[in-house]
Amino acid sequence: MLPKYRRDLVAKQKILRAELTALQPQTGHCRLEVSRSEIFEESYRLVMKMRAKDMRKRLMVKFRGEEGLDYGGVAREWLYLLSHEMLNPQYGLFQYSREGNYTLQINPDSGVNPEHLSYFHFAGRIIGIAVFHGHYIDGGFTTPFYKMLLNKPITLEDIEGVDPELHRSLTWMLDNDLTGVIDTTFAVEVNSFGVLRVHELKSGGKDIPVTDENKKEYVKLYVNYRFMRGIEQQFLALQKGFTELVPAHLLRPFDERELELIIGGLGSIDINDWKQNTRLKHCTPETPVVKWFWEIVEQYSEEMRARLLQFVTGSSRVPLQGFKALQGSTGAVGPRLFTIHVIEAPQENLPKAHTCFNRIDLPAYDTYQRLYEKLSQAVEETCGFAVE
Repeated sequence: MLPKYRRDLVAKQKILRAELTALQPQTGHCRLEVSRSEIFEESYRLVMKMRAKDMRKRLMVKFRGEEGLDYGGVAREWLYLLSHEMLNPQYGLFQYSREGNYTLQINPDSGVNPEHLSYFHFAGRIIGIAVFHGHYIDGGFTTPFYKMLLNKPITLEDIEGVDPELHRSLTWMLDNDLTGVIDTTFAVEVNSFGVLRVHELKSGGKDIPVTDENKKEYVKLYVNYRFMRGIEQQFLALQKGFTELVPAHLLRPFDERELELIIGGLGSIDINDWKQNTRLKHCTPETPVVKWFWEIVEQYSEEMRARLLQFVTGSSRVPLQGFKALQGSTGAVGPRLFTIHVIEAPQENLPKAHTCFNRIDLPAYDTYQRLYEKLSQAVEETCGFAVE
């Protein structure tokens, strides 16, 4: 059993704030004046002219033709509106991942805009400015994206929400004896604009067969390739912009779920909307565990509610249309509601999440207290060992 690990996000954020404040120049301002209608292009031109230390100065934003300079409200609104534009898939820099219609990833075809790497450098700077000055951007990325920003390796589990087919076949490889069963090498066929190309996962890969001895390495290389495919340059440009404001070592105490909350903030969660759009499986609204579940959700802080949502659906953000629009990642079209599934299981078992179905399996615990402890432990467990 892993030690119960209490992630104290608030304390870690305090330390981060203090460390960032120490990096802020004592004099001067980072002044930006943009028009609302041209917010994306104008912000891009201004921000890309700056040096890193200029962007760390006190932020002062003004919308052209509007009164009032201020130290917060306007900057917050600017970041909110700008991130909305910058992340909008119609600009071609980012695209919705298949997990749902609202988590974003870098678009591998962003190169249709010849300036795209400069725009990714800009996007990284904007995310950095938000974190550095204590604001948020409007939009959430896939879990692997946050892991990559933290320089953490991407694992097989991370792929499940993005490419369930590949997840299944790679898991099968790890679980079974391959001798005489498959004939695969360390190379992948890629269809790029209608042309089949071979990509080697390591040098000479097309001549190295995958065996029981080296399959772990194959899976690791394949998973990394699957996430970085066609986006390596874009990601490096974005990461460069981000770390110009927030040095990488300051983020070491955080994991990817916490980074999501630091960058995107806690959306406030409407519990009634959540309740009304939840499917019940093998239980009714009167089942004790279900009643206790909602009592616990009411008791939880905003942060814990966001973490619970993250644990079950893979994202701490609710779609703009509310809970009725939650999407699954099994390739099914249309919404996949939050689901509570009550199961027969030993009382000491933890609840288990299936993020691709937005489903939580709750053992039929015999007391409120036990549910509270087990649910909180599952949600706070940093390793996600109860998630599949």
